[in-house]
Amino acid sequence: MYAQTQTNISGMTRTLAALLASATLLAAVSMAPMQARAADLIVKYDQSQLLRLPRPVAEIIIGNPTIADVTVQSGKLLVITGKSFGITNIIALDAERNVIRDQRVLVQRDEVKSVNLQKGTQRQSYNCSPQCNPSVVIGDEQKYFSRVASTSQQKLKMSESNASPSGGR
Repeated sequence: MYAQTQTNISGMTRTLAALLASATLLAAVSMAPMQARAADLIVKYDQSQLLRLPRPVAEIIIGNPTIADVTVQSGKLLVITGKSFGITNIIALDAERNVIRDQRVLVQRDEVKSVNLQKGTQRQSYNCSPQCNPSVVIGDEQKYFSRVASTSQQKLKMSESNASPSGGR
């Protein structure tokens, strides 16, 4: 009886160890950074990249407009802005609806001079160039995100009112 119980415990231990190893591997794979391909256009979050086309564009299709936005500056020049993290694509069509370009876009965080303060599961992001200042990054702790976003909006409103012809009066 004792030997059989010991065998069952050993079997359960091996099964548990295998499950734990599988879960760890799955977590590591799911948390791996997005891998860029050679042909990808890499755009940093909250920044823009230019994309020149060989002929004028008539229509733009964005796979996921929450990840990237496109503005046509001239018939052949596109400005692509990273709005949130992820992968999408942008299809540029000419007047005859022929595909000029189908471009995969990868939006990533600019890690240079970025610092994350981790408080348990809560994250706060800072841009340190050269002093560290709060920055609004998707995935930050909600109260921190809201406070920094609100302060940024207030500053923007002040800037806009001071830039008006009446000087804000």
